[in-house]
Amino acid sequence: MLKKLFFCLLMASTSIVQSQVLINEFDSDTPSTDDKEFIELKSEAPNFSLNGYVLVFFNGTGSLADTSYFSISLNGLTTDVNGLILIGNNLVSPVPERVFGVSSIQNGPDGVGLYLGSTADFPMGTTATTTNLIDALVHSNAVAQATNLFPLLGVSTQINENVNSQGTSQSIQRKTDGTWEVKAPTPGANNDGSGFIFNGITITANTAHKNEGDTFPITFTTQTNVTSDLSFSFTLNNGSFNTADFTGTTSVFIPTGSNTFSTTITLVDDIVDEGDEVLKIKFGDLPLGYNRRNDNVEIRVVDNDFSTSPYGTPLNPTFGNVTSTVPIGYYASIEGLSGAALKQGLQDIIANPAVVRAHTYGDITDILKVADQNPLNSNQVWLMYVETPRAKLDFQTSSSSIGSWNREHIYPQSRGGFANATEDTPDGINVWLPTSADDIAAGHSDAHHLRAEDGPENSSRSNKDYGLTGYNGPSGTQGSWKGDVARSVFYMAVRYNGLEVVNGDIPDTTVGQLGDLASLLSWNQSDARDDFEMNRNNYIYTWQMNRNPFIDYPNLADYIWGIHAGEQWFSSLSTNENSTIYFVVYPNPAKDSFTVSGLNSDAVLELYNSLGMKVFKQNFIGQTTMNPNVSTGVYLAKITSNGKSEVRKIVIQ
Repeated sequence: MLKKLFFCLLMASTSIVQSQVLINEFDSDTPSTDDKEFIELKSEAPNFSLNGYVLVFFNGTGSLADTSYFSISLNGLTTDVNGLILIGNNLVSPVPERVFGVSSIQNGPDGVGLYLGSTADFPMGTTATTTNLIDALVHSNAVAQATNLFPLLGVSTQINENVNSQGTSQSIQRKTDGTWEVKAPTPGANNDGSGFIFNGITITANTAHKNEGDTFPITFTTQTNVTSDLSFSFTLNNGSFNTADFTGTTSVFIPTGSNTFSTTITLVDDIVDEGDEVLKIKFGDLPLGYNRRNDNVEIRVVDNDFSTSPYGTPLNPTFGNVTSTVPIGYYASIEGLSGAALKQGLQDIIANPAVVRAHTYGDITDILKVADQNPLNSNQVWLMYVETPRAKLDFQTSSSSIGSWNREHIYPQSRGGFANATEDTPDGINVWLPTSADDIAAGHSDAHHLRAEDGPENSSRSNKDYGLTGYNGPSGTQGSWKGDVARSVFYMAVRYNGLEVVNGDIPDTTVGQLGDLASLLSWNQSDARDDFEMNRNNYIYTWQMNRNPFIDYPNLADYIWGIHAGEQWFSSLSTNENSTIYFVVYPNPAKDSFTVSGLNSDAVLELYNSLGMKVFKQNFIGQTTMNPNVSTGVYLAKITSNGKSEVRKIVIQ
């Protein structure tokens, strides 16, 4: 009898403890970019420990319906004097006690549950359950229902965050009677306006990029005048940015009756190339009664100590300044081969399982920071399609790609059949897996067809073919990447069994084939291999132990797919570096003018019409724009420099 009584008391006690905390407010659909998402919990008693609790978010519809997509451990958190705890994005104000990334919470119809347990109990794809469930909410921003979640989460209704047709401006809030309402968000405060009101502190600073040596003010402002002297500290440290990189006080003092304090920070101008860095203005511990209206304010510090390379960007290319590091005899086995034997011979070299190494997708980020480094600034990468540099620091780490760069697959993942096939964790140059021509998964992280690219442009390129009605780059750019793309596609079509480059524009869903071959063969000729491309070939070789043969010998493509297909190939048939000049003519077709780039010594351009008559001549040096003032038609442009000549076809529209 005593055992039964003790058990009943224990169960009642456990029930009381579990019911002490509930979901109080939820905002999944926030203005513009879902960067102010939050979930707020409320405990019956203040200062309640959340050790042993976990929040789990579930899909409501689709193929993954009823399973978890995200979880947050609440260990180490304690509710405040009002019994509240806020978890959300960094831009939520006041700042959450636990921060998660932008767009982490889906807008619905979906569900969220508060459980006793840990994130280990809810790996991604876990089916919703009422076991150890404390509280739950099924939510949406529209009328669509996730009714299957109701019994799984023990609820009978779904709350529409947009029930008042206010778009993204309202949140779901629990009323004192336990029911829900939708109104303007009240994060960090009781939904009915009662309870203790905190005096919030705001950091104000100009977040525009700063250079080493610059000074800038930081101001701290309380919502209301302080009733006693307020002192606290802040830090600027973040990653490699530390106290050696700035001078100025990091102590704040606001006297009684005032509400503001300002200090000036000076960035140290050293002579060390540390790369661009980001400082982070971050509060230290605040006294009771105060909270943070914002925090983790980031400012980019641009390092003026950078190095340059002895070669040009793809937009202003140089030729012959970077020497190939191809080993002697690397291509000896394909001498005299033709047709299918030539293609197979190349594959035997660049997919040799005894030599070639496969790395992870995570390693690609580190590879591209060197292989695609901007020759004019070692702290930047060169973005291929948009033809511009971007700071290495701006690698995309969240769901938002705006202003960031990421890893562009030239042979699209879905078209190659290797989507997400390797890990996103870098292992380093000394860790690799063996590979072969049949190892299609290695294509996911093959650096010879991966380039640094602007995030939104990468999305715009998607999985389209090149040329014809496919992808031809952003409007207004000069196509300095087209030959690079062609040679990367040719490499993939030889390196991996099951991948082809074909004529025509084929459906974007086609796996194993990519077009348009004719366009790519033309691009291989019109956009000559330059020093930037040769440098990447050399560097990638140090990781993968294979090379892109179409960079070392661009005309190999013509012997496999082009005008020389079926003929024997010999290295002596390749372009003679000593008798040829390299330059770029763009745009082509042109309208009133065109530009010649890549020649840094005295040169002369002669323009001939279809009858062989010279109609224009101009001496020039360096990048020069020509205005030939000729009628529309097809012309031959002969350019001569240092006793060498090259002829290109140019169309005047």
